[in-house]
Amino acid sequence: MSATKVAPQAQLDEFLAQSKASSFLDPAFAAFMDEHDPLKHLRSEFVIPTRGQIAPGADRADESCIYFCGNSLGLLPKTVSRYVNEELQVWGEAGVNGHFNHRFGRPWVRIEETVQEQSARLVGAKKEEVAVMNTLTSNLHTLFAAFYTPTAERHKVLIESKAFPSDHYAIESQIRWHKLDPKDSLICQEPREGEFLLRTEDILETIEKHGHEIAVVAFSGIQFYTGQYFEMEKITKAAQAKGCIVGWDLAHAAGNVPVQLHDWNVDFACWCSYKYLNSGPGGIASIFVHERHANSLDRNRLAGWWGHDKATRFDMVNVFKPMPGAAGFQHSNPSVLTTTALLGSLSVFEMTTMQEMRAKSYLLTGYLYHLLMNEISRDVLDIITPADPEQRGCQLSLVFKRGKMMDIFEGLAARAIIGDERKPDVIRVAPTPLYSRFEDVRKFVTELKELIAEIYN
Repeated sequence: MSATKVAPQAQLDEFLAQSKASSFLDPAFAAFMDEHDPLKHLRSEFVIPTRGQIAPGADRADESCIYFCGNSLGLLPKTVSRYVNEELQVWGEAGVNGHFNHRFGRPWVRIEETVQEQSARLVGAKKEEVAVMNTLTSNLHTLFAAFYTPTAERHKVLIESKAFPSDHYAIESQIRWHKLDPKDSLICQEPREGEFLLRTEDILETIEKHGHEIAVVAFSGIQFYTGQYFEMEKITKAAQAKGCIVGWDLAHAAGNVPVQLHDWNVDFACWCSYKYLNSGPGGIASIFVHERHANSLDRNRLAGWWGHDKATRFDMVNVFKPMPGAAGFQHSNPSVLTTTALLGSLSVFEMTTMQEMRAKSYLLTGYLYHLLMNEISRDVLDIITPADPEQRGCQLSLVFKRGKMMDIFEGLAARAIIGDERKPDVIRVAPTPLYSRFEDVRKFVTELKELIAEIYN
């Protein structure tokens, strides 16, 4: 398997012939794919819950569960435990001296530097354009404070209609902070009637029509509900041509799909690290500020002492001198334990590339898409995630009809299969390339078919 633009189905057809399996649902096919997976060794880098741990009383209790929930919380990389325990050891042995004298070479006063370069690589940025700090929504507020500067003419913000609620709340509150009314200053891009996805041409039409009034276009890179991967470069270019600032929430994109924030000329972005980046619940987040903005003092940023020049930070002077780049947007010293947890996860990412992960994801999610479309009736299930692999990442959003979604979800959980539900009728499943197998996909569909036969008949 290698990085390619060949459609997943064509590749799968070729591999089926090579495997000599009788069908895509034949265990021999999944075994062939897993055997020839160049990333198969990375699975052993993670702690994978057993069936018994997820569903007490389940048969084959010692087998690994099927974990398709990396879009919500990634699994624990084994290196995280080692790195975090090292920090606890330093804390116990050195106390406050760990800020400058650290037996493992990670002095706390520079802890964010241990993950800055690797984080930048994952999002196609220069090192100085990325800062690891805070949490996702607090970072969104920080960036809006600098980039949302409404005027009488240009005061609107364009978002997708089903933006993640926290983003929606934050942006509405930013609008109100400027004594404006979201009813007048917030544009929510709606899908066409009867559709779930947003068409790029409709987004561009809105930008063309209202661009002179729009201060900021703020979309998610991958839509949390549908799994749609927006055409980031095209939207960014169109919005900037109309004088808009463009920011992206990459919560579901970072570590999932290749993005090129610097080359795409994105103004700002933010993302969390506990989904595909596997840094643990509530893990530390990050920001991107393009270099053309990062060193400018013209924008009124929210300031804190960790963004102050390192050379004089501990002189305790009350004249703010920001560090160059995105680091100058930092506020407080970052959590050492959550930053170190991210470092542990990024050490696994260092064993591969986003291109290699994308190549496997094409096939893995393509395999899941094929089986669901061919093994399960449309009377029961629809997939609202784009069929085009270029417009999606790992995640597929499955709509279960006739009000049976929670029955299916609970039935899967009882079988030690973990996805997540989004009411009223969607179950999201995301086979992630770092630790998911083709056999996991095959088993999932086999178990789902049996469950559907029980619940719908």
